[in-house]
Amino acid sequence: MKTLVIVTHPKMEESLINKRWVEELKKFPEKYTVHQLYENYPDENINVKKEQELIEAYDKIIFQFPFYWFSSPPLLKKWLDEVLLHGWAYGSKSGFKVGGKKIALAISVGVDDGDYSAEGKYKYTMTELARPFELTFEYIKADYKDPFVYYGMEHDPSPEWIEKSVPQYLDFIDNL
Repeated sequence: MKTLVIVTHPKMEESLINKRWVEELKKFPEKYTVHQLYENYPDENINVKKEQELIEAYDKIIFQFPFYWFSSPPLLKKWLDEVLLHGWAYGSKSGFKVGGKKIALAISVGVDDGDYSAEGKYKYTMTELARPFELTFEYIKADYKDPFVYYGMEHDPSPEWIEKSVPQYLDFIDNL
């Protein structure tokens, strides 16, 4: 079964790592479907029915995004609010259309992983900071998995550092 990768990056043309991940995923159309929210909805008017049909067609879904202000880019939050509706994603006998689907986050982070720890600059781990996503997906009975997080882009934006992430990311998706 193919994996749906929902990419939310407001400035993909300026991205180093998310752009590279998308390029690699697109090399394997038999394994991955890449769905870029900002590309598909530049006006941010989300086609809810189309998005729900897309979600229903996959059993594995990755939400890929850069970490923005300790969360996701705003279009992903809007997507969650508009697509995960009562009666479809939760709350009735016909709801829970996402139930049982494997869902995970793939997050690129600028700073080093030590900054996201109890002793670090930001006092919390990425797992702790991703709790709202975890709770959202658990609420709709999805099979939420621990996130893939790639740190350090601000400190080492070299091609070698970026390329190091690619097999790790693909392995994460394939073994979800």
